Amino acid sequence: MVDAPAFLRPFLTEPRLSGLTLAPDGTRLVATVDVLDEQGAGYVPELWEVDPSGEREARPVAGTAQGDAAPAFAADGTLLFRSDRGESDGPAVWALSRGGEPEPVARHPGGISAFAAGGPSGTLAYTAALLPGAVDAESHGELLEARRRAKLSAILYEDTETRGYGGDLGPAEPHTFVQRADASVDAGGQGLAGEGDMALSPDGTTVAYTRAPSFDAPDTNVAVLADATSGTERRTFSRPGYQYYRPAFTADGSALICERQREQTYDTAWEVTLVALDPDTGAETDLLPDFDNWPWPGRAVPSPVPGDATLWFTGDEQGHTPVFRREPDGTITRLTASGAYSTLCVSPDGNTLYALRGHIDSPSRVVRLDATEPDQQPVYLKAPGALPEVPGTLTEVHTVADDGCPLRGWLVLPEGASAERPAPLVVMVHGGPQGSWSGWSWLWNPWLFADRGYAVLLPDPALSSGYGQRMQERSLDGYGGRPYDDVIALTDTALARADLDATRTALAGWSYGGYLANRTATRTDRFRAIVSHAGIWNVDTFQTDTYMHAYYRKIYGDPRGERERYDADSPHRDAAKLSTPMLLVHGGQDSPVPLAQSRALHHELLRRGVPVKFLLFQDEGHWIGAPNHVHVLYETVLAFLDQYVLGQEWRRPELL
Repeated sequence: MVDAPAFLRPFLTEPRLSGLTLAPDGTRLVATVDVLDEQGAGYVPELWEVDPSGEREARPVAGTAQGDAAPAFAADGTLLFRSDRGESDGPAVWALSRGGEPEPVARHPGGISAFAAGGPSGTLAYTAALLPGAVDAESHGELLEARRRAKLSAILYEDTETRGYGGDLGPAEPHTFVQRADASVDAGGQGLAGEGDMALSPDGTTVAYTRAPSFDAPDTNVAVLADATSGTERRTFSRPGYQYYRPAFTADGSALICERQREQTYDTAWEVTLVALDPDTGAETDLLPDFDNWPWPGRAVPSPVPGDATLWFTGDEQGHTPVFRREPDGTITRLTASGAYSTLCVSPDGNTLYALRGHIDSPSRVVRLDATEPDQQPVYLKAPGALPEVPGTLTEVHTVADDGCPLRGWLVLPEGASAERPAPLVVMVHGGPQGSWSGWSWLWNPWLFADRGYAVLLPDPALSSGYGQRMQERSLDGYGGRPYDDVIALTDTALARADLDATRTALAGWSYGGYLANRTATRTDRFRAIVSHAGIWNVDTFQTDTYMHAYYRKIYGDPRGERERYDADSPHRDAAKLSTPMLLVHGGQDSPVPLAQSRALHHELLRRGVPVKFLLFQDEGHWIGAPNHVHVLYETVLAFLDQYVLGQEWRRPELL
């Protein structure tokens, strides 16, 4: 039987904070808390009241129940949330006034997937689907019922994409609906891959939403403004090669703030900025022309004071995700000294911020910040979500790449690591590749390895975010060259420490990190073991199988005539060099990186006699989410590392 780390139990069972919203008058702060369900097989949301002053203990919101999610406040202070609550038609939007009972205020056949509130009249925008041939909710419901009676699940695609991150798209298309009083209008389709990204103007007269890229323009989406009363499209914003996300109106409705992305192509690096879109003239203004990092991830929060152009946003920076303040004149001030912040809320006077704050060594907690003070430490508020102290210490590793670029990463040290007892090292590569090790991870978490006695290096190589545009431009020629060199450089620097054992090392990675793990397996035999979770093995077949095929073709070119990057970056072309024992992990429903990638690598390792184990979660996707699956994942990964890194006997997990 495999001994699980002691830290694994609280890691899986303690509540997790995932959202935060503030009432318009600033008196109520509601957090979304994910807790284990009754069977312990998944997580369900609960809504908790958090005292903004920090004096009172948090408590469940009276009148809510498990499964209530996505809280937001109406202009009059009514709490809105999404829940199915036994609804046969799927999730509805519910309203809960203080001291009252919840009641549904918006329904749609098949359910509502997202909503936004705005305006003094109680206007509500929501995302719900329409089947082909349906013109409204009623006809959609009739078609939906007809398909159910016919036991029909077939989908007919014509000129659209067929898959998205969560699997097959369609047959219904998400639409934006606006409800005023008892009447609702259809403000337009969001595309089959629409994600319910929308906002209402402060006066409730205009709805903004994003329309997903089309098959003909896979690198371009559309920001749409529509009349909230008639549903008529008023204006669209679109630029070839750019995508708009996370719309938010300013307090006076004079501008729509969006995150604008330009994804990586064969010749250009990924870029992200914030733009102000003028609903009247159609003008577009870059709000961060001189900001070298990205306002990403997260939604910008404009000042709630009409006429004030101040806004706040978060963005990766040197292994943290600080809160930044942008003044009306464009001046940028970093407000937090450390940590990874998300889910910003601003008080009605614009003087106080509330947020979730986590870091590499801490899951998210509710905090309060001054809205103007630079490099401050937060005030922690009383809320669920605390974990026991992590089993080890956190420090940093710094070096310089051979092109002169400074590199850094986090290093987690287990308790007791010393020159007399040097710890074995696991190098853990993050996904993305655009992203960084800055916040807490509920999947690949270094402290579960530290609890077993392993040190963990968390490198941020080329293509990581938070290090300026140069970090993107350094690796324009592909995914497997410069990032690999950076990981090895940081590994060498870390292993110069006396408290790490350079003879006992492993490398692991998920998603892009899984790809780099596979690339590492064909470029060096220095590691005793390699773990690849959802990693690309054959770039040629991956580019045609993934739902992101258009995105990757922009980066790699046409495989029939532009072979250079495919040949240089695809691990499968160097299969003859495989020699390191590998553990492969994959979800059977993975759409971004299809299961066939790990199956092909597994076949190659077996054929060449290289020790390999393959952990398949048949009903998981790109991410492993079920707590029982995560438990088995860590049992398997740690047993594999113990076998090949520490030289212990292999112990197969009992339930496998």
